[in-house]
Order: sequence, then C-alpha cells, then structure tokens
Amino acid sequence: MTHARMSGTERAWAALGGDPALLARIETGGPEGLLPSRLPVMELARSAVAVCSLAAAELAARRTGHAVPRVRVDDGAVATAFTSERHLRIDGRAPTVFAPLSRFWRTADGWVRTHANYPHHRARLLATLGLPADTPDGIAVDAVAASFAGRRGSEIEQTVYAAGGLAVAARTPEEWAADPRGAALAGTPLVAGDRIGSAPVRRTAALTGEPLLPAAGMRVLDLTRVIAGPVATRTLALLGADVLRIDAPQLPESPDAHSDTGFGKRSVELDLGSRSGAAAFDELLAGADVVVVGYRPGAVERFGLTPRSLAARRPGLVVGRLSAWGHGPWARRRGFDSLVQVATGIASVEATAGAERPPGALPAQALDHGTGYLLAAAVLRALTEQHDEGGSRLATLSLARTAAWLLDELPARRETEAMDPSYDPEKWLTETDGPLGRLRHALPPVAFDGSPTDWSRPPGPLGADATAWLTAR
Repeated sequence: MTHARMSGTERAWAALGGDPALLARIETGGPEGLLPSRLPVMELARSAVAVCSLAAAELAARRTGHAVPRVRVDDGAVATAFTSERHLRIDGRAPTVFAPLSRFWRTADGWVRTHANYPHHRARLLATLGLPADTPDGIAVDAVAASFAGRRGSEIEQTVYAAGGLAVAARTPEEWAADPRGAALAGTPLVAGDRIGSAPVRRTAALTGEPLLPAAGMRVLDLTRVIAGPVATRTLALLGADVLRIDAPQLPESPDAHSDTGFGKRSVELDLGSRSGAAAFDELLAGADVVVVGYRPGAVERFGLTPRSLAARRPGLVVGRLSAWGHGPWARRRGFDSLVQVATGIASVEATAGAERPPGALPAQALDHGTGYLLAAAVLRALTEQHDEGGSRLATLSLARTAAWLLDELPARRETEAMDPSYDPEKWLTETDGPLGRLRHALPPVAFDGSPTDWSRPPGPLGADATAWLTAR
C-alpha cells in the first residue's frame, strides 16, 4: 500500500503507532453524504472515531487477555456527535454557539474573523476601539464593522492580539503554507508520541464482566476547556476512567459547552498559583495515571507543570497535550477551531463564490472534535504500550496539524448528490436528567463489541465536586 493511497483511518492509526493488522477489526456503515463540504470532513470524522474505537478495543483486549473486539463505526453516530453542540438542549433551550462579536468582518484587503465568546476576550476586542466592556452588542457590532473596514487584516490581527483578544486574517492554503507560522508545521507528525521517563510496568487490575470499560480504574486529571480537550476526556470517562476536571476559579467557562462535554466527569476549582491549590494538585497527581492538558503552551508550565516534570513527580504517567497552533511563531497563542480554519485556508476553500461573500466554514467544528478523538486515541494507545513496556509517555496534538491532515493528506471527498434521506439525528440523540437540568445530547460514537452505549453520569455544575479520587487503589 503506498502512502498516497492510505485512507484516513490507516494514516491516523499509523500516526498512533498501531499494529496495521488490527485495522481489519473495523467495520463502517451508515447513511452517506453527511457533513457535506468541499473538503473530506466526513473522512476525517470517521477516521478519528474509528482509531479511537480501535485503541479502546485494543486496550480492553490487553487487559482481559481476549481477542481485540470488533469495532463498529456508524457515520450517522459520528456526524451527530461532531455536531453535538448544535443538538444539545438544556431544559428545551438551545445553547448559544457563537456570540455576536464572534464572526467574519470585511477589511480593506479581505476578511478577518474574531472570537469573542468569552467576556474577557470580548472586552479586549472592544478595548482596541476604545469602547467599554459593557457596550451593547448592537453598538459594538456597528463599531467593529466600521473600524475594520478601513484597516488591513494583518494590522487588525496584530493589534487585537497585542490587547489580549482574538482576531485572525483569512488566508488561502497556499498563503498559510508559505507563511512561517504554517511552514513550522510541515513535516511534523499528526500525533507526536514521546517517551519522557522510565518506569516499570504498572498493570492495572484485569477487566472482567460487561460492558468492557478499557479505562476502568484509570485516574485522569483533566486540565482542558472548550471542545477538543473535553471531548477527549469525555471519551476516557465513557470508557471507565475516573476523570476529574480542574478549572481556575478566575477563568470563566461556558456552562453550555460544559453541559455538552462534561458527561462522565467530575469537576473542581483549584488555583494552581496558590499554596493550597498547588498542594491539592500534588496530592491528586500522586494518584493519577493520566494528565490531559488543553491550554496553550506556557499557560500551565508557569506553575512548573511541564510534561517531564509531571512524569518525574509521577513515574509512569501518560500526558496528553493539545494546543491550537502546535509549533512555530504562533505556538503560544490562544486559538479556537473557527480561527484555525481561517488561518490555514480551510475557510477560503469552503467559501461561496463571490468576492463580497465572507469565507466559509466546515459543517462542524471538525478540528475540535477530530483532534479530541485523536487525543483520546493517543492516550489509550499510550496506556496499551505502557501495559507492555512501562515508562512515562507524552502525546502531542494541535488543531493546526489536524487542519493540515484535512487539507493535504486525506483522500479527496467522494461527491454525493444529496444527503442520505434516511439520516435522522434523533436516532443518535437521547435525554438525560441531572443537576444541570434535562439534557438532550448526542450519544457517543465510539463503539466496539461490548462497549458502553452512554456515559455513567450526567455533567454537574463546574467546580462542585470533592477534590479527591473516587476509585480506590
């Protein structure tokens, strides 16, 4: 099989270091024509979920001593999960996905996209125009539009970033590839795996009974927010891990986003800059098996939490690390799926014809969801390798590198005349009552013979749980 002919699933599994013979365990099916776009978004989504499911099945087999279960990937389940935030209902209410100042704006030389869903990002954007944070949305939209219309995108990008806000000028794929920020990703792996410390094999208890929970008994510290990282840790929770999310009390999070991605987890608030917060984290780390970090590089490192320091303090640890931009000049910048689409040229490819029309967008926040499932797969594969060989391990991914996978490496999308009329997302939705109300939500797309079909618990309020592990050792 040549490199050029590899499917998305084959390429992702190779990036994860998986045994190619196990790919025969995957079965795919379901309605066709889902997540329609100019780029192969459905291939990305299917591949990410397939390798995550296979990694879970592989770990289950390793811990039971049985054969690797057969994996089932249904395109309907995948497409519904990749648009989960759109299907979410909280006591019948639809969440707000994008705030009024999170959008495209016409500039003197093209287009720029801003992200202002969080109050502090909105305030910093408005500060560049000399407007107070409490400016009403209608006035703010008019003011931003008028200001940006007479300025170049690159200047807006620099000015807003300098103020701590988020704005990215639209580029074509060719412009991004030639830019130092894009060129820095060239030749980097989709999933970078490293051994970051030695430790003896530390095997967890063998699995028995049904359903098969490959991560049963595993303890996961979840230092992630928004979508990609929480999707990864939500998946680990589905598979049996005791996942404890840690948030800084001074950093706001979207309650709606948490209602979608908080299934199966518990949540606490810790100020890692305080003596008591650092001590509580150290105590949790001493009993952890996995740490997943979804903040931009430098954000948690300032507390001494580098991957190698974590592994030195907890030998045998698996660290999963996620960022928006990966390597290069923008490595430490904040970023979101929508902004990465704009910078890398995805939005340009998806644009509707017409110079006055804004760039387009993917039919799902596929970079977030796709990278989330790849990150979960990387953690699961690291646990399997650790089961055999011991050691501490690091897996590193980024939205920008996933964007390159979509733009340049996946097989071209097969055109379909129309979405399969048999597709009804209701088939892959359910309702669950919990502390946050009655939630209508997408069911997990990760599936293999004997796997769980839903999470063990609904999300609760952010920061409301005890700072302790549930699982005994």
